[in-house]
Amino acid sequence: MIKQYKLRFYNFRLVIFLLAISTFGIILVGSAREDLMTKQLAGVIIGFIIMVILSLMDYSWISNFQWIMYGANIVLLLIVRLFGDSANGAARWIDFGFIRFQPTELSKIIIILFFARFFMDHEEDLNTVRTLAKSVILLAIPLILIYEQPDMKNTLMMLAVFCILIYIAGLSYKVIGGMFLIIIPLSIIFLSIVVQPDQNLIKDYQRKRIMAFLYPENEEYGDDIEQQNNSKTAIASGELIGKKLSGDKEVASVNEGNFVSENQTDFIFAVAGEEYGFMGCCAIVLLLLAISVECIRMSLRAKDLSGKIICCGMASIVSLQSFLNICVATGIAPNTGTPLPFVSYGLTSLVSLYIGMGLVLNVGLQSSAYNKEIRKNTIDKKEDYL
Repeated sequence: MIKQYKLRFYNFRLVIFLLAISTFGIILVGSAREDLMTKQLAGVIIGFIIMVILSLMDYSWISNFQWIMYGANIVLLLIVRLFGDSANGAARWIDFGFIRFQPTELSKIIIILFFARFFMDHEEDLNTVRTLAKSVILLAIPLILIYEQPDMKNTLMMLAVFCILIYIAGLSYKVIGGMFLIIIPLSIIFLSIVVQPDQNLIKDYQRKRIMAFLYPENEEYGDDIEQQNNSKTAIASGELIGKKLSGDKEVASVNEGNFVSENQTDFIFAVAGEEYGFMGCCAIVLLLLAISVECIRMSLRAKDLSGKIICCGMASIVSLQSFLNICVATGIAPNTGTPLPFVSYGLTSLVSLYIGMGLVLNVGLQSSAYNKEIRKNTIDKKEDYL
């Protein structure tokens, strides 16, 4: 379960990047909502401790419990479906009284870990119809439960991550081409249906967000597009170094002006732009990019396919969520309510991401270079004994 690793194989660069972006998150959450700053700090500390512990545990041993984790994930999602705590028309939380837990965030990590082992076990027959059908069914069960919360953004997010994982696993280009020939027309049909007023595929508020993005000039969707317009104004008002660093004392359009709702989560990037300007935004983007690159770099050194998929899966989550959150804050995409990884307030999301990073660090510890050195030392010891 726990092995003896050499310290020089530990990816301290990734740890530094994680602590840096988390520090940004604590500061920005404190600026948005001062009462949440302590909770965000506690989430970082708890997440960091869990990450360090997991980084020293053999991920191959953990993946032996893939079916137990998969089953537990389904049970948690069912509990949310039946007894979940509702907020803003969506039941996505389990309320323990002292804390609210969002199983969907942990579900992302479990799905990556599950399919990392599943694809490795079926590496030889991955392109067969039976294996592909089985993997799609196993993915569909948790995705349906997530979609029914309703949580369309995380449903589409995990679908995109799954496509990346199965590509990394070695899916044939012929199969990929065939899938695109099916998915593209289905997506066009889906979009043409959801923009209609009388349809049951998505909720009214989800349709309203899409319509506000497609038709920003329509006054019917003014509330939704106004949020993003205010977010863009806030980012632009920060200019190069932001209001906080320049000593600008005028009322902040995000925090004190209350022009953007959920500024501690969905629009945290607007807070960063206003208070720390272009330089602050660039620092956040570069740190998130560096974390994703480090995850990919770890995947290239992984000892097996499972480790490679775990690293690429975490890189996918960090990069896709970052891209969506920043696109929403800058008005490039419709409002999805996607948090900015390691920056937005949300303890479940924060701790879950640290769990995933702990697995990535362990993959790096068991790199091909590490295994080569272990084998060399073993041979040297045998020769000395003889």
